[in-house]
Amino acid sequence: MKNVKDYYYKKAKKENYPARSVYKLEEAQKKYKFLKKGQRVLDLGCHPGSWCLYAASIVAAKGTVVGVDLQKTDQTAQKDHAEINWLCYDVYSEELINHLKKTWPGFHVVLSDMAPRTTGNQYADHQHSLQLVRRVLEIAGMFLHPNGTVYCKVFQGEDFPAFVQEAKKLFQTVKVVKPDSSRRESREVFLLGRGFIKGHGK
Repeated sequence: MKNVKDYYYKKAKKENYPARSVYKLEEAQKKYKFLKKGQRVLDLGCHPGSWCLYAASIVAAKGTVVGVDLQKTDQTAQKDHAEINWLCYDVYSEELINHLKKTWPGFHVVLSDMAPRTTGNQYADHQHSLQLVRRVLEIAGMFLHPNGTVYCKVFQGEDFPAFVQEAKKLFQTVKVVKPDSSRRESREVFLLGRGFIKGHGK
């Protein structure tokens, strides 16, 4: 597993991404192609910025990427693609919701690589992960365009199947994705919801 970690770590450094997590998005994009030129993309929990940089390279000059994180993300060296807007907010704050509403007319894709601070208690970590990903879907319900896409991280556990069933009510198709760049021993997977059904999240 160390060799896998070293491979993606070195690859990220070589390609000027701040974290190896970028390949968890790249793998899904290469297979499912849900990011497209000209889209507006919202990345929740974006720090240190790899997913935003990658998304910007796909949506290109006419697209827009908005990254949100509790930590300030200093990305002055943006790639020569879409404009990236770095926001410092708690995803649960009303200030964030108000700012998004005032500034952008919705999004085509919502991304999230957010994870809770792990405690070592698998059940607690699983529940905290579900809280975060349900907030992602709540925000998606407010801002995602009809037929839009969500790609978000969630920890597997006993309530994971029920969560997948909840997500299936919101999207035409739902897939559970385990990228090669995700450590095999990790319980993280990614939910890919496509064809957002506007109004079902109310």
